[in-house]
Amino acid sequence: MKPAVVAAGVDRALAHCAELARISSLQDGIERLHLSPEHKLANALVAGWMREAGMETWQDAAGNQCGRLEGRTPDLPALVLGSHLDTVTDAGAYDGMLGVMLAIEVVDRVRRSGRDLPFALEVIGFSDEEGTRFGTALLGSRAFAGTWDDALLTLTDRKGTTLADAARAFGLDPARIGDAARRPEELIGYLETHIEQGPHLEDADRALAAVSSIAGARRFALTVTGRAGHAGGTPYDRRRDALVGAAEVIVEIERIAKETGTIGTVGRVRAFPGGINVVPGVARLSLDLRGEFDEQRDGAWDRIDAFARTVCERRGLGWQVEEFYRADAVPCDGRLRAAVEDGIRATGDAEPTVLWSRAGHDGMAVAAVTDIAMLFLRCGNGGISHHPDETVTAADVAAALDAFEAAVLAVADQRSR
Repeated sequence: MKPAVVAAGVDRALAHCAELARISSLQDGIERLHLSPEHKLANALVAGWMREAGMETWQDAAGNQCGRLEGRTPDLPALVLGSHLDTVTDAGAYDGMLGVMLAIEVVDRVRRSGRDLPFALEVIGFSDEEGTRFGTALLGSRAFAGTWDDALLTLTDRKGTTLADAARAFGLDPARIGDAARRPEELIGYLETHIEQGPHLEDADRALAAVSSIAGARRFALTVTGRAGHAGGTPYDRRRDALVGAAEVIVEIERIAKETGTIGTVGRVRAFPGGINVVPGVARLSLDLRGEFDEQRDGAWDRIDAFARTVCERRGLGWQVEEFYRADAVPCDGRLRAAVEDGIRATGDAEPTVLWSRAGHDGMAVAAVTDIAMLFLRCGNGGISHHPDETVTAADVAAALDAFEAAVLAVADQRSR
């Protein structure tokens, strides 16, 4: 590959990320939500780039933007490359987007080279990975994987718009979102390149990593119940302070998470009735708990729950648990992971780094219909993501593009054996 062609692909991918970043519902930041006008604009733009790379394009019944380059004969099963096009609020410019842009560039390289692959290549820009608008993640990839549930149509956004109404406004038929489902025999696997969203590659001074698994996560709404009372008039030995009990639990969550190698995050705490001079009678907190393995994650939760019950019994408090989200860990397929590692070796890295993904990805849903693997790309600024300071270097993007292409070719070699 000529250096000018390599540079053009990298420059184009980064320029396309910058162009997508300007499609936002915020004036001074990036926000692109599922089934929004910005989503429609992004899909149209990405479809144009897919066609420039030689693909036939379509938007599926769930609003995912798709493109396809045929293999050596028409109608072969496809190796799917992709990521997501939606964002969190006040996002960075590379989470999800860069993976889609690199997938398009890989297809462009394959087409220009005239390589005769034993499968088709498809690129997909998933419509909703983050769950920012409707509070439930992976809506686009769940539809793709055939695990769509029509009960999701009743979800509402912060303005009270249902998912069904948003789909109609977008131009979709809510009753047919499930038609986006793909069959296992149509696919040979799914590969995704994604920024790491953490500091491990930067700390190790490495550009790329193969992903071993995607974290299993559980999310809880936790309530500690005591008794409200006058801050001045209620002696300490008579207080049933829900917030102090919750604080004990929060500190222990961090200790248990560190000890077990899991990740426990309390992102929201609210005290009621909320008066500055009132002992809190109720404290509500969230818990996001993640682990490389389900057993590790679940063991940490059992310890957290047991500790909380002990604290509440000692303090005369109630303890209520509502689990509202669960996604079990998804290991990357050994065959596809080997192809990703071969791709990394093709960039000159003889001993590929292997990391487990602490963040969730579309592959968690896609694994229900086909095997998956992932390539991580270093992000700078301490690995910050979901933030405007999210950043990558052109050199790392070039390495990721080379590795991604080489991984696709390694899968082709596997299929030809």
